[in-house]
Amino acid sequence: MRVVVAGATGLIGSRTVARLRDHGVEAVAVSRAAGVDVSTGQGLDQALRAAEVVVDVTDAPSRRQETSTAFFTTATGNLLKAAATAGVEHYVALSVVGADRVDSGYFRAKAAQEDLVRHTTVPYSVVRATPFHESVAAAVIAGTRPDGVHVPPLLLRPVSTDDVAAAVAHVAVGLPRFGVLEVAGPEELRFEDATADLLTSLGRPDPVIADARAPFFGAVLGERALLPGPDAHAGHQAFTQWLKNR
Repeated sequence: MRVVVAGATGLIGSRTVARLRDHGVEAVAVSRAAGVDVSTGQGLDQALRAAEVVVDVTDAPSRRQETSTAFFTTATGNLLKAAATAGVEHYVALSVVGADRVDSGYFRAKAAQEDLVRHTTVPYSVVRATPFHESVAAAVIAGTRPDGVHVPPLLLRPVSTDDVAAAVAHVAVGLPRFGVLEVAGPEELRFEDATADLLTSLGRPDPVIADARAPFFGAVLGERALLPGPDAHAGHQAFTQWLKNR
């Protein structure tokens, strides 16, 4: 089986390529470094030649809605066109939990990407992931203020990038779902508690402030907006394990 992975140098892409190769799959890493540009379409037709599966784990350079929407619609559009031309049998796209219900920011951009995938002629699967463990660390940077770290009062099931990559690789070698698989971490946490644990691990005494106005991924969210459904696939690595190993 020949699987082309677009976005292969990113957090998920590099791990997905490794997972596939560990299981004897011919995984072709597609990136600008390999002479392929998904934003312009340069090199795509050649890269997808003889591919059976395309895995799209590309990500936008910004979480701003305008920038991310422009990136995903262009890049995914180019990938889907090349996939259809090459006769690809399965297109797997990585998205985010909440893309179907959060009508702002990065979530709207991912919804636009999903819409393109659903309306292609290529059989497809969508993998929606909850926020990565690394997202909590990014929120600390974004939310640091003179009076403490401001984070939204959300419930989360943060997931490890290894668990997401494993799920994406598993879906890629299976039959197209023509639907969505959600992937989440094994435990439900409050965002402010996870943030406090991270700060403790860093030796930072900053107070954590649950701020309903604090955005996450460019959107102000309801408490349960990022929780997956009851049928979500649960990963293995807990947030506390990630803290110990980082």
